Amino acid sequence: MLNIIISTIPIILLIWMMTKKNALPSHFALPLTALLVGLFQLFYFGADITNIAANIIAGSLSAITPISIIAGAILLNRTIAITGAETVIRRWLESVSRNQVAQLMIIGWAFAFMIEGASGFGTPAAIAAPILVGLGFPPLRVAMLALVMNSVPVSFGAVGTPTWFGFSGLNLDEASLLTIGQYSALLHTVAATVIPVIALSFIVNLRSIARNFIFIQLSILSCTVPYLLFAQWNYEFPALVGGAIGLTISILLARFNIGMEKRHSDVNDERAVKKMPVGQVFKAMSPTLLLIVILIVTRIQQLGIKALLNDSSPLFNFHLGSLGELSISHALIIKFSHILGTDTSWAYKTLYVPALIPFLLVVLISILIFGMSRAQVKQVFTETGRRIKIPFIALVGALIMVKFMMMGGEHSPIMTTGRAFSDITGTNWQFFASYLGALGAFFSGSATVSNLTFGGIQQSIAQNVGLPDLLILSLQSVGGAMGNMVCINNIIAVSTILGISNKEGYIIKRTVIPMMLYGVIVGLVSLAI
Repeated sequence: MLNIIISTIPIILLIWMMTKKNALPSHFALPLTALLVGLFQLFYFGADITNIAANIIAGSLSAITPISIIAGAILLNRTIAITGAETVIRRWLESVSRNQVAQLMIIGWAFAFMIEGASGFGTPAAIAAPILVGLGFPPLRVAMLALVMNSVPVSFGAVGTPTWFGFSGLNLDEASLLTIGQYSALLHTVAATVIPVIALSFIVNLRSIARNFIFIQLSILSCTVPYLLFAQWNYEFPALVGGAIGLTISILLARFNIGMEKRHSDVNDERAVKKMPVGQVFKAMSPTLLLIVILIVTRIQQLGIKALLNDSSPLFNFHLGSLGELSISHALIIKFSHILGTDTSWAYKTLYVPALIPFLLVVLISILIFGMSRAQVKQVFTETGRRIKIPFIALVGALIMVKFMMMGGEHSPIMTTGRAFSDITGTNWQFFASYLGALGAFFSGSATVSNLTFGGIQQSIAQNVGLPDLLILSLQSVGGAMGNMVCINNIIAVSTILGISNKEGYIIKRTVIPMMLYGVIVGLVSLAI
């Protein structure tokens, strides 16, 4: 019992610090929580001081991955804003529809759905959220909408990585992975009839939602129906295909005002849009279009580029004595292994993490396309550097905390917490399995890592209580996806990109509601599977 209490105290303390009336900013709350877990590991769990130090190093270095993605997204966002492309994109979207619900569904739902299918890594919010802010929507509310919307496609994000790689340690055959994908897609599809509606309520009033309800459901189904159908025979492309089809259909529905509130078009605005040259619109959209193309080309296994960017065959090896070993692969994967002589390691996929490619690459090409001046380029990079300083501290704290929570293998605080959940619920575990997946995503910032961490324990629980293990693993997958709504890393990332400060607790208190409802829905639906 004491193990359970010690394991859960940091979680409770962190949530309290970030959601209390005068909430602590994440760059204070997360390092403090990491310190507490480190002390528990040292003085209660008896962890070796060298192992603790190695995990501090690995956790600190791990922050390079999310912060480089955030920096890349901000660079692109500032480039689009400073060059005036953002204004052109806004005018084009308004020409498709001036209806706010339509704009939110096209960009916040369908467009983000497709981007998640191609890339993952938090890029949907990084790309879609700034576009919505550019349309005039409030940044804080956009952040909450983006987090909640980006849940349904996540089990098949980055070309199915949470499914095929997330459960790679369980030695499942192709048929089992496909079944998990089928179950996950069905659970997500049912939940999707409700969750995007809640996300919209963060920005527009219920009257607007009611008046556009048919359009909303058609836009949702335009993504989820092909998503569900594609999942019947493939677990890599459902989100990418569903998002692409849904985006096309959503734009057409909005363009022809189908299922939407009847409105009187402003003739002057329409005339102004007609005068805008097609070439100008294409030029303004070119960075975003180029970004999508590069993401798709580098993520689809069959094209071969993905394998090149993940080539781990060593190019250089450096022995750093007692510090460990440093290696650089042919694909410039930097790996620091045997840190301080322990089994702890860290790696950064320089060319595969969506930072240098595609974000920085697209920014450099955009400088040429728009003919940016030296002063404009300096402004873009200066503003980006200023924005990422404090989030970097928060992310270092978060990732050190995660490393500490996972120390100890089967006896780690995170595993102890998971087993405590299952012991309490027994044969009713299927109603709670998704929340364990969400807990993993809350800490790790990744549905894939959540599946890697809890896949084994979920399978074990299912077998012990007599539940179908593939169904429970699908609930784990869905849980990791819905955990994106409250994931600390994602909240810090989207807040940083949108220039929001010290609102992490405010966001969590609101996004946790649809996350809890998501779990209830998929738990009930699982009874019928």
